[in-house]
Amino acid sequence: MSDSSTLPPARLRPEAELARDALSTPLLSRAVRLARWAGPGTRVDAGGGLVEEQLPAAAEVLGLSGDDAAAYASEAWRVAVDTGLVEITDEEAGTVAAGEDLALLTGGSPQDVLGVWLAALEAVLADASVPDLGGLVDAMAEGEGELDLSSLDWDPEAEAEFLDGVLGNLYVLTAGEDGPQGAPVPLPALAASVLVPSDMGEPTNDVLEQVSDAMMRLDDQFRLLEPSGLVEYQPVDEALMAEAEEEPAAPVDETDVSRYGMVRLTPLGLYGLRARLLEAGFTAPAVGDLADKGADALLDGTAPYPPAAAHAETEQWLARREPLAAARELLAAARGSDAGAPLRRLRCQQALSLVGAEAEPALREVLDDAQLGGLARVWLTEHGARDVPAPPETMVFWLTIDTLAAQLAAEGNSEELRALVQGLARQHSGFFDTVWRVEHPATADVLEAMGRLHPNKKIAKEARKAAFKARSQHGT
Repeated sequence: MSDSSTLPPARLRPEAELARDALSTPLLSRAVRLARWAGPGTRVDAGGGLVEEQLPAAAEVLGLSGDDAAAYASEAWRVAVDTGLVEITDEEAGTVAAGEDLALLTGGSPQDVLGVWLAALEAVLADASVPDLGGLVDAMAEGEGELDLSSLDWDPEAEAEFLDGVLGNLYVLTAGEDGPQGAPVPLPALAASVLVPSDMGEPTNDVLEQVSDAMMRLDDQFRLLEPSGLVEYQPVDEALMAEAEEEPAAPVDETDVSRYGMVRLTPLGLYGLRARLLEAGFTAPAVGDLADKGADALLDGTAPYPPAAAHAETEQWLARREPLAAARELLAAARGSDAGAPLRRLRCQQALSLVGAEAEPALREVLDDAQLGGLARVWLTEHGARDVPAPPETMVFWLTIDTLAAQLAAEGNSEELRALVQGLARQHSGFFDTVWRVEHPATADVLEAMGRLHPNKKIAKEARKAAFKARSQHGT
């Protein structure tokens, strides 16, 4: 995924709702409790971590018990320091005080709260790219106190890049869904999306082994990331990690993909990853970005959007405008003979379907317009308007070409377009004898597409011949 690519539009929840989610995450809520607990008697070591003697008290404040309580308390404290909820007032004495950002969580805006959560997320993501500490200690012991990264088979930059790639793909899958939250993604599929080349038909054994190893690393990483609120995670079934020769204690369903781990990006996670992608230079639109822009920006901007996102964006745009003025602005922006114009007109037609009868005067004003008269008649008829003049034949064929060109641009060679092509050829006898004469920039391209898409060889040949005539007519 290059930073020049445009990502699917994210459908974000309101910032106030996301801020509440952020405050309730174990990651941030624990850090806040420790920041409020810290006082004059709190002491930290040279690295800013709580001194060992105070970890039991910190764990008690957090309601933690068991073997890992001190480790969880130490992690929560480090997040509090990293996010500015706690400030070290005297490094030599190891004293601390409440940080300025602590007040933001009660008196600041939702954006302030989310800013603190994003800082906490960065700290956890940095931790997630670090190898197992046991291996780190062993490597230092073998090197007589010196850290040899090569013995760990760990490349910090490559590890961080891999995790970013996985999270980027999870973002694309989630933002590209028509619903507000994507379906859970199997861990092997997510690992394969980064490691298996797109042009590789059947993965090699070597690649499959890489995917398996990556899946185990991701299992550890997503377990670490879940308390941040970034993801909802169902871990890998521990039975899968047992030695191959060991018999499972109970029968195992080999077809149950969820046993290999399932991960879902939360609404808060969608917000957080989008913020990181924007900072990294990606174009990561969100529904609502175009609400205060002109109709030209709306029609061009929503051209690549999936239907539900385009609908939601258009609703927000229309909500800020008076219906008649909005309709006139949309129609004016839909004109053009460039390659993107047919899809703009399709988006215009879809936008106008959301406008009520108040827009009727704007549609009547363009009845004689060669580019807009056809869609105006469709709108007026669908809204029950009276005295709608019948379109001339040239306008009918022009609108047909324009609609097919828009569908090609929006969907490519889809099954829906294939069905539309078959229906047109079946309903209009002599269709290809007439349509090649249509004065539309996309006529030849549309006819060539019809030749590719129609399953009947005879009709496909007629479409290709018509495309040749259209090109000859225009000298292209």
